[in-house]
Amino acid sequence: MDQSRTRSLLLGAGGLVGVVALWWLLALTLLSGHHVPTPVEVVRAFREDGWEFYSDQFGVTVREAVQGFLVGTVSAIVLSAVVLLLPVAEAVVMQVAVITYCIPVVAIAPVLSIVIGAPEAGEPSGTAVALAALSVFFTTVVGSVLGFRSADRTSLDVVQVYGGSRWQQLRKVQLVAALPAIVGALQIAAPAAFLGAILGEFSGGGVEQGVGPALVQAQTTLNEGTAWAIGLACALVAGIGYAAFGLVGRLVTPWSKGAPG
Repeated sequence: MDQSRTRSLLLGAGGLVGVVALWWLLALTLLSGHHVPTPVEVVRAFREDGWEFYSDQFGVTVREAVQGFLVGTVSAIVLSAVVLLLPVAEAVVMQVAVITYCIPVVAIAPVLSIVIGAPEAGEPSGTAVALAALSVFFTTVVGSVLGFRSADRTSLDVVQVYGGSRWQQLRKVQLVAALPAIVGALQIAAPAAFLGAILGEFSGGGVEQGVGPALVQAQTTLNEGTAWAIGLACALVAGIGYAAFGLVGRLVTPWSKGAPG
């Protein structure tokens, strides 16, 4: 491990320790009367709730987020490819992407809940899946279109001179050129999908299991330890999703990081 990476890890660990220390200090002093638990109280709440409680709740929400992520990502990449093959469709595709980005999630969630309906017991919420898909669509469309258009013009001309079709240009040149941008967009989209799934559980009627209902229950019972534990676990899951696609980017597109491809 080189010195720069070691230094980054040490700085990250030091920052984390500093944040926890500051949180602990504020919880015991300035925020002592505002239902802010200390780190020890949060850990105690996690132990009392048990691993099974968190795995059950997060298992449902993660499944919803993954399903929505796949739907939104595949739709975005396919439409981005359509924009390159049929430039006349660009205005429509980009308008749809902007609309999905501008519509307030809290406003559209009740509508989707009525249209999709309540999920069966133990099944993923359709509203949560739909909101997860909407949460990733705009980012992935923009990243994919910009990535496809970053392809080298000379390489495209070479494929054309040798008799390659527009589809072959897209597959052999533009897709490769777009990979860094697509992976970067997915790195941002992964936490967004998880957030969209949680909001869908909050707003979707009839949802009995998941992170959303667990947070509502903790809020209703004023169980601040569990609420904070769930919140920190949400941050951890979102961070894992972000880091996972960062690792994918290093493996799939090493040239974008300055490493040999």
